[in-house]
Amino acid sequence: MRRSILVTLLTALLLPAAAGAEEPRRVAFLGVKLLDMSMGTTSDAERSRLAMLEDRLEAAFAAAPGYAMVDTAPVADRLDRISNIADCNGCDARLAGDLGADLAMTGEVQKTSNLILHISVYLRDAETGALVGGGSADIRGNTDESWRRGIDWLIKNRLLTE
Repeated sequence: MRRSILVTLLTALLLPAAAGAEEPRRVAFLGVKLLDMSMGTTSDAERSRLAMLEDRLEAAFAAAPGYAMVDTAPVADRLDRISNIADCNGCDARLAGDLGADLAMTGEVQKTSNLILHISVYLRDAETGALVGGGSADIRGNTDESWRRGIDWLIKNRLLTE
């Protein structure tokens, strides 16, 4: 008898808190594209920086409260056929919707020269395709440090703000 009263009391106390908790927004991170406008070729160092940028972005959202990352492997073959996922006429939102995500996250790094680069990240509603978040940062210098500082600034000041 005492045990059932205790269970009833605990249930009454804990259920409202659990019911009020919001479900995390499911994010399909579909990648970042390097757009080289400098007439140069993409170097191995730049490919490595792009991978680092994607890893930092995905890790930040995976660790942030209120977000849950969605596995994008089921659409990998479709992603491979898209030249720029950040500028594909809404295909990012459709792919995210197909994955059951709430948001599609994509990005671009535009390289004007080895001195001038621009990082943009876009968050779109998977159902409507509407832009619901994102941001951009200009960086100076084509180095590991400048790319890292640029994406970290974006995450902190534009994407995962309090």
